[in-house]
Amino acid sequence: MTFSRREVLAGGATVGLVLTAGCLDFVRGDGPLEFDAERVAPSDSALDATEYEEQSVDSEMIEETIDVGVEREVRASFWVSTYTKDVEFQGEQREAGLFAAVSLPAMSVLGQSFNPLDELSSEELLEEFLSEADGEYDAVGDLDLEESFALEILGDDRLCEVFVGETEIDGEPIEITISLSSFEHEDDLIVLLGSYPDLLADEGPNIEELMESVEHPV
Repeated sequence: MTFSRREVLAGGATVGLVLTAGCLDFVRGDGPLEFDAERVAPSDSALDATEYEEQSVDSEMIEETIDVGVEREVRASFWVSTYTKDVEFQGEQREAGLFAAVSLPAMSVLGQSFNPLDELSSEELLEEFLSEADGEYDAVGDLDLEESFALEILGDDRLCEVFVGETEIDGEPIEITISLSSFEHEDDLIVLLGSYPDLLADEGPNIEELMESVEHPV
């Protein structure tokens, strides 16, 4: 899973910064403003219990120029960890279950956030992430919110929203379920996402177990 600069930092965003010792060099142009996310990931015990396997762990660095009255450079790192599960589906072993744990810097100065993901609805956030997800699914459409409930994640109750949508595998239409939880923790924006075909409804509790197990920072 990868994300473009446009998705993570809004080019040309106008941000009002108050002069402090921490951002004085940035405002003066003596140096870039840097943000580094800490990795978030499910526990090893939860991965073993749910039979999900690590597919990739990537740390990405992005650079962007924003306008704060004058143009200034921003650098930010973020983490994307993805996990998959091979299951028997339509008579074949397929990579059908997907879990992704993403951490991005909250990117705020004196309480002012300029991370555009903060402004996205759950549906818009899903569309951004699913458009970049690797896997066997084609584009997902017709997303509808099915239910929402609280899960205890990282020591607090977090909202988990479950959506149903339509996609295709090998040209055949299928319905899939997608679970999403997004929140801030330790100055990072955490996004947890799991998806599986509706025919594999038993994966729902597995996705919830992975969400509840995540550790941050890893």
